[in-house]
Amino acid sequence: MKVAEIRRYPIKSLLGEVLPAVAVGSRGLDGDRLWAVRDAEGKFGSGKNTRRFRRMDGLLHLRAYAGEVPEVEVPGGARFRADDPAAGAAVSACLGREVTFAREDAIPHHDEGPVSVITTAALRRLAELTGGAVEPARFRANLLLDVPGTGFPEDDWLSRPLRAGRSVILRPQRRLTRCVMIDMAQGDLPARDDLLKLLAGEHELTFGVWATVLHPGTVAVGDECTLA
Repeated sequence: MKVAEIRRYPIKSLLGEVLPAVAVGSRGLDGDRLWAVRDAEGKFGSGKNTRRFRRMDGLLHLRAYAGEVPEVEVPGGARFRADDPAAGAAVSACLGREVTFAREDAIPHHDEGPVSVITTAALRRLAELTGGAVEPARFRANLLLDVPGTGFPEDDWLSRPLRAGRSVILRPQRRLTRCVMIDMAQGDLPARDDLLKLLAGEHELTFGVWATVLHPGTVAVGDECTLA
């Protein structure tokens, strides 16, 4: 079992970055979902409506790049620092609503947990069920682990220490509940209408797991992963 892909999302619910390696601390990947889009009522942009989050269509047409303050790229290629008022104005124009950007405060921006993990085995199982390949980017997971076979092996990892590379140790806590975002168009991926329905019928609306961090460190693509 190896790390096949690492993804970070510097601004919640926007497109993010594929990384060769990243530092992992107690709140997850360094800089992951540390900022979010916030509307005039204080709700954070997401793919769903909850007490804290508000669905904002159009976020997946924007891309964020990490830095001391992340940058946001709007269609056409213009880029703005998230703390620049011009960023809020540009994104407001894209979304058709007034928004600004907010750095995480006392409550994390993560939907469920610090680090999200999916496997190639589970993606192969979805391909069997749908009749075609399913792109890992749709699930916006931090880590894609290359696992032989097909099925949902990560379901059996809950509460077991998962070592990634030489130093990072994660503890998978719970299966990840999915929302409509997995079917939305994002980047070069077109919209589809079957994945959420399929997971609802076949896997209790879950895909992948979220994990807490038992030991910090750095993880890189190609690192070996082992379960205790």
